[in-house]
Amino acid sequence: MTFPRIFDAPKVVIGVAYLMAFALLDWISFIEPYAHLGITPWNPGIGLSFVLLLLFGRRMFPLLLISPLLADMLHQQFAMPWAMEILSSVLIGGGYAIALVFLLRPKLRFDPALSSMRDLVLLMLVAVISAAVVACTYVSLTVAAGLLPMSEFVPAVLRYWIGDVIGVTVVTPFALFALTRRRLLPMSMETALQFAAIGVAFAVVFSFSGEQQFQLFYVLFLPIVWIAVRTGSEGVSAGILVTQLGLILGVQFFPAGALDLTALQALMLVLAVTGLVAGELVTERRRTESQLWRNQEALARLGRLGSMGELAAAIAHELNQPLMAAGTYTRLVDDAMTGSNTDVVVVAATAKKAVAQVERAAEVVRRLRALVRLDRSNRTPCRFDRVVKETLELCQPDIDRFHVSVRSNIAPDLPLVIIDLLQIEQVTINLLRNAIEAISGNANLRGAVLIEARKANVDFVEVCVADNGPGFPPHLIESAFLPLSSTKAEGLGVGLSLCRSIIEAHGGQIWLTTGKDGAAIRFTLPIANASQT
Repeated sequence: MTFPRIFDAPKVVIGVAYLMAFALLDWISFIEPYAHLGITPWNPGIGLSFVLLLLFGRRMFPLLLISPLLADMLHQQFAMPWAMEILSSVLIGGGYAIALVFLLRPKLRFDPALSSMRDLVLLMLVAVISAAVVACTYVSLTVAAGLLPMSEFVPAVLRYWIGDVIGVTVVTPFALFALTRRRLLPMSMETALQFAAIGVAFAVVFSFSGEQQFQLFYVLFLPIVWIAVRTGSEGVSAGILVTQLGLILGVQFFPAGALDLTALQALMLVLAVTGLVAGELVTERRRTESQLWRNQEALARLGRLGSMGELAAAIAHELNQPLMAAGTYTRLVDDAMTGSNTDVVVVAATAKKAVAQVERAAEVVRRLRALVRLDRSNRTPCRFDRVVKETLELCQPDIDRFHVSVRSNIAPDLPLVIIDLLQIEQVTINLLRNAIEAISGNANLRGAVLIEARKANVDFVEVCVADNGPGFPPHLIESAFLPLSSTKAEGLGVGLSLCRSIIEAHGGQIWLTTGKDGAAIRFTLPIANASQT
């Protein structure tokens, strides 16, 4: 669920879209303002401001200064004289902008994709501290303007602070994940049950009033923890946003004064922080498991290389003996033929021995080919979208690690292909990982990979794995799939050769091309005929 094209959009378009979205969120969240001032228990526009500056950089600084004033102008929510309105807008936007610029300092190594617990904690700390400073500044202005008595300074600051912090906590992680990750929540029956559980929890909470309502609010922790444990930080951010929206909608059914919305928002803040921390812990655990799996794979690869060395030594030993014997017999034949006394019977017997040794060496090669040949016994009709689905599941750790967007475009009328599922999955995995590794070498590139499949003709389906990476060197395209050639510094070049062997063993072809934005590899697979299905 990433949107890489957003980052390529003109900055003017991004700025206008931000101002419109900020004004809309400000209007939607203008609920129960404190003392008729612009102090509400939820301020999602601030969360959107965090996203703008974190993803698009300091150049968006001026927009944060004018967005509060523009929103008040559109909704006619002026609570102070013009001069103080302008000053408050500059102080609010400037306060958050300065905090975010500090957060983006290279020394802090903050990742806007929130790829670690450290990044999440840094974001929360900056939100809490900057919101406290902005809240004190704004409320001080209202007191100076005579709009609020000094006795209400602390309650007003507390309400302002909770509203801004909850806005950042709910909106910012969700938006950052949506714009930088592949997906937030898998569309499944379990996801539907999780959101249904949130609805049931709200029904329980709002069925009561007063103290019982606050006590029952903790029922909402159950579905949020469920989502966090099952989907990690990305999924729980969506669950928290839905819960916040449900809370705001739920209070609309109660008359004014029937409940303390600020107190509910304080509980919501605790719920949001708990859910995000739990989700990030689950995500980091999965990331650690993924790293462990990669390390095990690397060790297995080293083990295989060691086995290859042993195999090569064994093959050399098996071939060396008959070839040396054949060479000896051939030299004897040569000596006999060049001598003065040539015994035809001896020469013929020696020649037969040389032929026998050559045939012995050929038999060794035949046994080796039989050992490593690709088995055809497991080929069955299969839908190619199953190959893509299982490939994406297996490569999900790498996709998440490098924040790559992977899309599939499978023709709806694609016929079944006759394949060995595991072998073709290995081909697709190799090609997808190659694309991801090529993209990951460019830190400034928003990586995207597209897997397409369509019917090429009556006999074959054509598959294409394309990426927006640096592409292939011209010499590699011209002499595609040179044996054991690789463009990676640490690569052995075995991957593409293995892919070629598997595809050709299936009766298909594989070739390199230049894609629309980067590299593309295409291959064909045979269509299952009526007798095979």
